[in-house]
Amino acid sequence: MSNENQQPTPEVEQNPSSDKVSPFLSSPLPQGAPQGQQQSLQQGSTSTPNTSVPKYNLPRGANTGNVGATTHFGYQTVSSDDKAQKVAEVFHSVASKYDIMNDLMSFGIHRIWKRFAINMSGVRRGQHVLDIAGGTGDLAKVFSREVGPQGHVVLSDINESMLNVGRDRLIDAGCTNVDFVLANAETLEPFADNSFDLVTISFGLRNVTDKDAALQAMYRVLKPGGRLLILEFSKPVFEPFSKLYDLYSFTALPIMGKLVANDSESYKYLAESIRMHPDQRTLKGMMENAGFQSCDYHNLTGGIVAVHRGFKL
Repeated sequence: MSNENQQPTPEVEQNPSSDKVSPFLSSPLPQGAPQGQQQSLQQGSTSTPNTSVPKYNLPRGANTGNVGATTHFGYQTVSSDDKAQKVAEVFHSVASKYDIMNDLMSFGIHRIWKRFAINMSGVRRGQHVLDIAGGTGDLAKVFSREVGPQGHVVLSDINESMLNVGRDRLIDAGCTNVDFVLANAETLEPFADNSFDLVTISFGLRNVTDKDAALQAMYRVLKPGGRLLILEFSKPVFEPFSKLYDLYSFTALPIMGKLVANDSESYKYLAESIRMHPDQRTLKGMMENAGFQSCDYHNLTGGIVAVHRGFKL
């Protein structure tokens, strides 16, 4: 485990029948957005991914790239307008097996990575936390406990299937201070400026089309004095280890995806998206360009994963 430049250093829209709107929101939720735990509990039902939906209900601003511009989807070149839809299809497909596959692919080590990130977050009682691309809620569940009843956590994701899984899981766990918002990381609509003490994104940034726009949006919603924490796959720092990691990623992952989730292509995309993600130094520079100060990063498991941290002063 290594590091560079170490330095010392919500609530969603209420039930539609209510007139109150959370102070975290600057505008109404996108149409079709999950409405948070209160409505789910009142309905007394458990949401499940809609596997029959051929076109995914993306939130406003889901395609924010320049018209006609191209980007990468794994190793493919696609239009910026198409990438959000393709990423949505991937995570809609794997949502129900996402947690099982994480344990299998990482041999359970992802839990250590996430614990390290949480320990670096500096989260305290009473704070407000936004977990972007929070999926099935691993981090949000811990943050819910750490901030306590006077604090608040918002679990957001662009993918409705993933968000439904996370919502069901956290409701079952009794997390009463968490709400759930369908939101695009590139704009973070409908969150207001200076709303959160901590913003996190775990294994989600590499799927974002315009990462610079996303980092600027994260800076916008953070309070002065708040911090951003990014946990993401990165570039191994030892060449022999890197070659072994490539062999594992491009052979074992698609096979496991086929056997467990009946979807080899999504896990082939996973391996490719990791290789296309900016390396540690590049991402640190992007954070600084977005306005973050005192940025650093910490390599985990030889650089397979890195935790980046930055502050809004």
